[in-house]
Amino acid sequence: MLVCLISERCESGPLISIKPTMSDVDNGSPVDEVCLLDMDACYETFDKDGDGQLNFDEFRLICKALFRNDKGHIYPLPEDRARHVFQIFDKNDDGFIDKEEFTFCWNHWIKVIVRPVSAFLVVDVQNDFISGTLNISKCNAQQDGSEVVEPINRLLETVPFECVFYSLDWHPPDHVSFIDNVHMRELHVSSPVSADKAQAYDTVVFAGPPPMKQRLWPRHCVQDSWGAELHRDLKVLDGAVKVYKGTNSEVDSYSVFWDNKKLTDTNLSMQLRARGVTDIYICGLAYDVCVGATIADALAIGYRSVLVDDASRGVDLADIEKTKATILTNHGVIVDSEQVLAMVEGRDRRPELGYKLAMELKHAMEDQD
Repeated sequence: MLVCLISERCESGPLISIKPTMSDVDNGSPVDEVCLLDMDACYETFDKDGDGQLNFDEFRLICKALFRNDKGHIYPLPEDRARHVFQIFDKNDDGFIDKEEFTFCWNHWIKVIVRPVSAFLVVDVQNDFISGTLNISKCNAQQDGSEVVEPINRLLETVPFECVFYSLDWHPPDHVSFIDNVHMRELHVSSPVSADKAQAYDTVVFAGPPPMKQRLWPRHCVQDSWGAELHRDLKVLDGAVKVYKGTNSEVDSYSVFWDNKKLTDTNLSMQLRARGVTDIYICGLAYDVCVGATIADALAIGYRSVLVDDASRGVDLADIEKTKATILTNHGVIVDSEQVLAMVEGRDRRPELGYKLAMELKHAMEDQD
């Protein structure tokens, strides 16, 4: 059983104390008690041969200590990824991580893994998607949007997120995505269906310029309407921030970060940066549309991103699976709501998120060169 005692993040002060039992084995023998009390203690503890630097095998022991949960389960970091991370922190490429290199590793990687700063983003839990004009239970997947409310409320009540955001689709009446507005704009010659024959959920191509593909939806979430309101049973925290999207008549906006053409961003990214957020937990409606687009943007921006599976419902089963595959391919994580608390508190630390952070540090260092 692993005991982890985590304190507040600081430059080089105490972060984590780890006491492995006889179940933790190094080269077939029980390892000595390991205490990662501070940066110097960590460095000295894992410098097994006492040469004043960390080789790759010693770095892998650090990864073994980091990537585990509070029940003692160790999450394996594949050797190729571990070597890739090692090379990022071995800045002079001499095959070792010296004390100066480890200081950077400690402050920018280990500290974030052990004590993340987490935001919670609840996407579009609005009346129209649950029981209104775009009730997702009537779509192909036939999933009940109201089922997300209970796990979301439980997370809001029990998990100490640094900040909470609620997004709302907030469309003007003449919005480009509404099927009953399809005659308002000229279609491009490449459009697979004409305005006269177009039906809800079809995809057309508007003339622009430039030409723009658009999936057509029933009229939904019109500004200041009942359908645009958050569901009455959804808990809304005092001090939480509401982010409105889809407000431009001429372009749709699935992601809570950007409109679909990446012309205009919301203020979400700015607010996350202002709060020092490292990790973002995302859930809501619809899994394969706005939730999926939002986590794709979060990963692209560089956040360690987690989708809460049982607090999300979608439109199409095949598209939901594609969304999951995209998240995993880009080093995101998919979990159930019961796993979130331990992750936010730094007691359950996933290697995928550690690898994602290392890749972002690599890109940042390359940009500085």
